[in-house]
Amino acid sequence: MAKFRSTKVFDGFSTVFRQWRAEDTHCRFLHGYGVSFKIWFEGELDDRNWVWDFGGMKRAKGTIDGMSPKAWMDYMFDHTFIVAEDDPFLESFKRMDEAGAAQIRIIPATGAEKFAEYIYNKLSPFILEETEGRVKIVQVEFKEHGKNSAMFTSYDDKIEKTISSFQAISKSGEWGFINKSEK
Repeated sequence: MAKFRSTKVFDGFSTVFRQWRAEDTHCRFLHGYGVSFKIWFEGELDDRNWVWDFGGMKRAKGTIDGMSPKAWMDYMFDHTFIVAEDDPFLESFKRMDEAGAAQIRIIPATGAEKFAEYIYNKLSPFILEETEGRVKIVQVEFKEHGKNSAMFTSYDDKIEKTISSFQAISKSGEWGFINKSEK
């Protein structure tokens, strides 16, 4: 059965972070961006012929970490300092928060790819619950700025099984051709 997709961009966030494991690049230093992220929704249309209400984050009934989705986004990304939970300077950064010099947000890992995954993991269960399973998030793109972005995509298990099946059939030669590498 066909599905519909829609997208929504959330922007206007200013955040600082560092990738402490990037020891040989300037990304190991604190740096900030005006970040945004784009969400891909997939599902059946509702009675208004919408996959997802573009203003739905403001009007949602559910919460993320006890906050409305819009409030959660602001809490996480608006004038914040995002720190990886294993950053060796974590305790120093916490003292900045305690002193009122920064709004620290601690997450498992930093970087555009990990931010895309983090947002997916937070929003996905919320969207499924909010739409009673009618809509799911299939992709999140996190943008540091106009030139750099990273995406996290959720592949359906059926797609993964289909790909595995095709790979197995291809290797077995059941399609009537011989794999050149096996000659």
